[in-house]
Amino acid sequence: VIGGSASATPSPADPMKPSQPGSGKPEYVFALSWQPAFCETKANKPECKAQNPNEFDASHFTLHGLWPQPNGNFYCQVSAADKANDNPAHWGDLPPVELDANTRAELDQMMPGTASKLERHEWIKHGTCYGKSQQEYFSDALNLMRAVNASPVRDLFVKNIGKQLTSEQIRNAFDQAFGKGAGDRVRVSCLVDPSSGRRLIGELTLGLSGPIAPDSKLASLLIASAPTSKAGCPKGMVDAIGFQ
Repeated sequence: VIGGSASATPSPADPMKPSQPGSGKPEYVFALSWQPAFCETKANKPECKAQNPNEFDASHFTLHGLWPQPNGNFYCQVSAADKANDNPAHWGDLPPVELDANTRAELDQMMPGTASKLERHEWIKHGTCYGKSQQEYFSDALNLMRAVNASPVRDLFVKNIGKQLTSEQIRNAFDQAFGKGAGDRVRVSCLVDPSSGRRLIGELTLGLSGPIAPDSKLASLLIASAPTSKAGCPKGMVDAIGFQ
């Protein structure tokens, strides 16, 4: 899913790199959405109906998820009933995610999909395999999100709203922000706007190697990870907020 529902394009959750058995280091995929692009394909979702040029998601990356690897490491000790409810129509039937007030407020801003109960899905499918509490799982993800949104990567996107970016430009911005080689751990995913046929940048997936702690630096987690062999979508447009 990107931002809150299934994408029409192949999922970026495929393994970005081979797992490294015996290395002792946990591996993750960290998925960031460009929400305006996601909403071009999901106009009826509540978070998309609520889009506003003054809101956070008009000019910042939003959190999709933090996914323990290898791919397929899902639903750790999750009941059959919760698994059965893990589809977008029934996310509201999943157990609520319990967070302190500050974390909840930040998550609602940084993950607009909470309007569709995306956080319940992310916890049930991925967070249960993280080995920490709900509070720690989402706090760690938000900490990493802040680093991206405070970086030249976000600046690059904001300066190019309505224009095209290449995967090379995006990867170079990661190198600038987080050190040489960081961009080699980034894959770009695009989607096609069904109304216009435009190819839009919908998501960035980052390979990380942990362990992830409250004071972990995104740069260190990126460089510790194995490079991904594919940059993904070669180029796409940075969509503006609202329906184009």
